[in-house]
Amino acid sequence: MPEEILATFQIKRLGVLNENGSADLSLMPELSGDEIWRMYQLMVLARCFDERAVSLQREGRLGTYPPIRGQEAAQVGSAFALKASDWVFPSFREMGAHLTLGYPIPQLLQYWGGDERAQKTPPDLNIFPFCVAVGSQIPHAVGAALAIRYRRDPAAVVVYFGDGATSKGDFHEAMNMAGVYQLPVVFICQNNQWAISVPLKGQTASASLAQKALGYGFEGVQVDGNDILAVYRATLNALEKARSGAGPTFLECLTYRMADHTTADDAGRYRSDEEVALWSRRDPILRLERFLAASGAWTPEQGRVVKEEAIALIDRAVGEMEAAPPPAPAELFDGVLATLTQRQAEQRKGR
Repeated sequence: MPEEILATFQIKRLGVLNENGSADLSLMPELSGDEIWRMYQLMVLARCFDERAVSLQREGRLGTYPPIRGQEAAQVGSAFALKASDWVFPSFREMGAHLTLGYPIPQLLQYWGGDERAQKTPPDLNIFPFCVAVGSQIPHAVGAALAIRYRRDPAAVVVYFGDGATSKGDFHEAMNMAGVYQLPVVFICQNNQWAISVPLKGQTASASLAQKALGYGFEGVQVDGNDILAVYRATLNALEKARSGAGPTFLECLTYRMADHTTADDAGRYRSDEEVALWSRRDPILRLERFLAASGAWTPEQGRVVKEEAIALIDRAVGEMEAAPPPAPAELFDGVLATLTQRQAEQRKGR
């Protein structure tokens, strides 16, 4: 039997704004000026939250915190495309997505302060709790997508994770199941180049992470993760596809972790200043500012006002978080078991 080519594949890469803020108008998503401005406000809010959280940790007012600086476009742009009926499974570094979806800022601060009450998601938000165990939220998201299929809900699931999670078995098992059953789930990988201190080339020999989807029978797309308009467009397309029954999509948002992995890390020990400087020029907020400025929709003064408003909002949230009374010891039992044993019930009563 002669050799033959069974199939050929290709991976698309999407970008709308270049590093100078110039746009390919043929790829512009359908967004009003007000919507783009709101995206800008949310990215600034995410950046200001991040800076304050790092500062609070250094002062001993929060626990270990994972900075998101540089990844604002990947988070805000994707979350902006969601509907209220969609479900979100975050890892531990999606504060920009949480803020975009309206998660209370005091609760975000509470969580990083070690208060588990922050994991009680408001009833109007379909967001699962933070997941610190790398990659373990991905099978959960696929399970939710299967439930949506059974219930015939007109919704989709989005699951966030980093490039390091693509080396975990949970990731591959979940991708395989999603492909076999063509489930309504969008896998969003924030490829920030580093899995703690392991560079991308130490994670995979693949030309892109997006191509991993091909092995599981569905589309993978690489997106400029520092281009908020490209991220929004790609996520919107993937969500519409999922909701229509056309199956999953893997989005590799190519971005960069500008800060340390967490406040317990020192990225200067394993990456160069030159690499950080290169990616600093690709800052997602600066890129959108340049785009808006070119059309007269942004000035430095307007940028200053947006930042001041964000800081004031966070100031109030910090005050509210720190004024909250400590949880009652009995709350340790809430939400753990559907029915407490007799011994647990007695312990809850303090006997």
